[in-house]
Amino acid sequence: MIAVLSPAKTLDYESPIPDVAPTRPRFAREAETLAAAASHLTQKKLSELMHISPALAKLNADRFRDFPDAPERPAIFAFDGDVYTGFDVKTLEEEALPFAQDHLRLLSGLYGMLRPLDLMRPYRLEMGTRWAPRRKKLTDWWGDRIGKALAEDVVADGERVVLNLASQEYWAGVAGHLPADVRVVAIDFRDGDRFVSFHAKKARGLMARWMVEHRITDIDAMRGFDSDGYAYDAAASGDDQWRFSR
Repeated sequence: MIAVLSPAKTLDYESPIPDVAPTRPRFAREAETLAAAASHLTQKKLSELMHISPALAKLNADRFRDFPDAPERPAIFAFDGDVYTGFDVKTLEEEALPFAQDHLRLLSGLYGMLRPLDLMRPYRLEMGTRWAPRRKKLTDWWGDRIGKALAEDVVADGERVVLNLASQEYWAGVAGHLPADVRVVAIDFRDGDRFVSFHAKKARGLMARWMVEHRITDIDAMRGFDSDGYAYDAAASGDDQWRFSR
């Protein structure tokens, strides 16, 4: 079983991290190609494409311009948004990192798909961006490459199951590109009957953390997830669409 998460817009390249053996991203060259193309976008264009302030547009224009020389950090320690608050890698025992490396994938608009210890440079490029080199949108540029890469990992894992903890925006880079015999189980987190985006994002990280901590490889065992008051709701769940409520 392999779980997939969305990336985060907020990044952390300052706090200390343990001494780990980093790995090279599968799509490092593609990331360099995209960053080089994005470096030609004006700050105004970046602001319009990403719906961000002029200050953030300048920050990201500078990131794309300086991308080849930017610092690198393992992805699981670089992402710092709500999902990664839930995962809380800073308190994860180091012995669990090899399991995470094998069973967790982080989807990315720039890098396509990352393993937790893959090195990444700071960037911001959402999968839903309606821009890409010689394409109208980023998902068209990636085509089936992310899905095929995930399929390779899932088949090699042996269980042929994907635990989908990603947002719809990022799952769009995978949807339709997995073999028919790969089972995908998607998770819906609720507060009572309400969907609360902030809580759901954090819960996705919590579930990934729980899977890694307990070294779970059997999808059925994931029904036991109970962090932060969540519990499996059998009545509201289907075979491949599970709900956890609190």
